[in-house]
Order: sequence, then C-alpha cells, then structure tokens
Amino acid sequence: MARARKNASKAGDRRREQLLELGLRLFSDRSFADISIDDIAAAAGISRGLLYHYFRSKRGFYTESVRYAADQLVASTDTPATLEPEARMRAGLAAYLDYVERYAAAYALLLRGGLGVDPEVAAILEGAREAIVARIVREAPELEASPPVHAALRGWIHLVEGMSLDWIERRELPRERLIEVFMAALWSIAEAALGDLALAGAASART
Repeated sequence: MARARKNASKAGDRRREQLLELGLRLFSDRSFADISIDDIAAAAGISRGLLYHYFRSKRGFYTESVRYAADQLVASTDTPATLEPEARMRAGLAAYLDYVERYAAAYALLLRGGLGVDPEVAAILEGAREAIVARIVREAPELEASPPVHAALRGWIHLVEGMSLDWIERRELPRERLIEVFMAALWSIAEAALGDLALAGAASART
C-alpha cells in the first residue's frame, strides 16, 4: 500500500511537471488573457477538473509556470564546486546562455511577464536573482557580503538579463564574446563596489 501511494505521488509529480512545461510553451506563445482554462486543458489532453486538481486557477497555473521557469534557471547555473572560482563563473554563464537558447520564449516570459507588474510574479523573479547573488558571493571569496557588493551584483544580473534578451533576438555578439563581456562587467562592477568599501574603511580609520 505504501509503495502504491509513493508511486502514485511520483506519477502526480511527473504529471504536474509536464503541465508546467506545457505552461511555459503556451504562455510564451500567447498572452495570459488570450488563453482560457479550456485551452490549457485541451492542450494537455485532460479535463478542467484534473487541471484544477493541480492548480487552483488559471492565474495559479501561470504563476507556477513562472516559478518553474525561475527554479530551472537557478538550478541549471549551479556548476561543479570542484572548479576554480573564475572557471566556475564562466561555466555558470555558459549554462545560463544554454538555458536562454533552449527556453528562449520561456526566458522572455520570465523576465517580461504576462500579468504586468504582478507582485507574486515579481517576487518569484526577485527570489531567483537573490539566489544567484548569494551563490556568486559564496563562490568568489574575494567578494564581501556587504550592501555595496550586493547592490553591484544585482545591477550586474540586470545587465546579464537585458543583454541576454537582446542576444536571443539580435545575435549581434558571438556567444563566447558575450560571456567575456559579462565577466569583464562583473569584475569592473565588483571592483568599483569594493573600492567604495575601501574608501569608507579608510575614512572611518581617520576619524
């Protein structure tokens, strides 16, 4: 009996994940307002009742699709801890661009949204950014976990997001060159933030 329940739970989890993958495709191709619950159920080949079993509403389905996209992005950029910090950062950026290329429409959905300025969707995206910032600080011991560095890294992430969106639409830079631009921007921004910390420390020492 316990094994049957466990197998049923795994099957339910797989079904839910399949529905979220479908959500990424549907909401990437059409706006939130243009898709009905009936459209989603028909595309999934299930009844409305079963869809409501997994998600409480169309908005809930959309929100969980965005959360799934954010979780996948964060997970995909978690690179091996055995790499040196700079090599690990480059590997993370390469994985980031892999995700951007593979899920281009979903990536645009994640960043641009389909519900305007929605607090829950915005919180999901902010959570993904914060997870990436925390990882960078852990992986780069020369960076201090301080407000200036945190602000600098958040600014860098916004730069990466904007340039990645531009890249998948225009392809004006080779992939390898784009990674170099990201790396150069990261260290320039971080050094500026660390410089501010050093100046603040020197001023404090003089007083």
